Amino acid sequence: MRRGARHNPGTRFDPQTYEYEVQLAPDRAQAQIIPIQARSIVNRIDSPDLPIVYSMNPYAGCEHGCIYCYARNSHEYWGYSAGIDFETRILVKVNAPQLLRSQLSHPAWRPQPIMLAGNTDCYQPIERQFKLTRQLLEVLLEFRHPVSIITKNALILRDTDLLVELSRLHLVHVYITVTTLREEVRRILEPRTAAAERRLEVIRRLREAGVPTGVMVAPIIPGLNDDEILPILKAASEAGAQAAAYTVVRLNGALAELFEVWLREKLPDRAERILHLIAQCHDGHLNDSRWEKRIRGAGPLALTIERTFQTGIARFFRSAPPMPPFDLTIFRRGGQPSLFE
Repeated sequence: MRRGARHNPGTRFDPQTYEYEVQLAPDRAQAQIIPIQARSIVNRIDSPDLPIVYSMNPYAGCEHGCIYCYARNSHEYWGYSAGIDFETRILVKVNAPQLLRSQLSHPAWRPQPIMLAGNTDCYQPIERQFKLTRQLLEVLLEFRHPVSIITKNALILRDTDLLVELSRLHLVHVYITVTTLREEVRRILEPRTAAAERRLEVIRRLREAGVPTGVMVAPIIPGLNDDEILPILKAASEAGAQAAAYTVVRLNGALAELFEVWLREKLPDRAERILHLIAQCHDGHLNDSRWEKRIRGAGPLALTIERTFQTGIARFFRSAPPMPPFDLTIFRRGGQPSLFE
């Protein structure tokens, strides 16, 4: 069993470093599943950087173990570390489908696309057991409510039947994240995710089923995978992807320490250069919280990344059909069919 983080740093709320036996052997850390009764499931996104207004996350923490994941910082709000805890203390919001049904039934609710999931991957390994993502999709289909999904796990193919029905009603967009095509990099960067070839197969199979599907090239880490932007776009286009987007890595909060420790252990000969290049994209800092600049970066290197990406779009996606607009007119409040249906 592989883990991304190499240690458990202290949190903003508890500055003491967690001392577990796994600090000496992080890859042996066992996952602990923690069922909880959440108070809410739909969260408003107050960010001008994102086109989606709402998100929902049936799980907190993620076994995928991606070392760059911005969601690690949110685990501190639950009293856990952003390090190994994030990968091994997985909170399961067992009442998520009921909460969604209640939210969509509220008289004041107005349909807007909901991102599933905007924080941790809704198709991470424990979804096989709990099936919360599938239940959420069933509720969304019943209510005729739009949803945008982003994942890097092939488990999404299990729900092709629901995705086909949602796409028939113009209610779903899917984005598959492809960070690298090099398996040796994927194994250490995203240790418990699907291989790139498998993700490309997911794009291919979803498109063959008629599900609107794009590729997310994210995060772009200068000095590590920025040379793969064009190859990834080409491979995704050949698999049938209709659209593409990207982000540049940013190391906010505990991520800066976690990423540097990981980098110096896994890629010691390249560590200084990669950290220097990341800082070049954020005005000399590893972290960046400025609206508009935090996702794409700023400066000459960030501009080079943007131009390379746009070159790939022009070259490989010129004839791709656009992602269809969501239909917000067929929403069924309370999930009940209209008298005219």
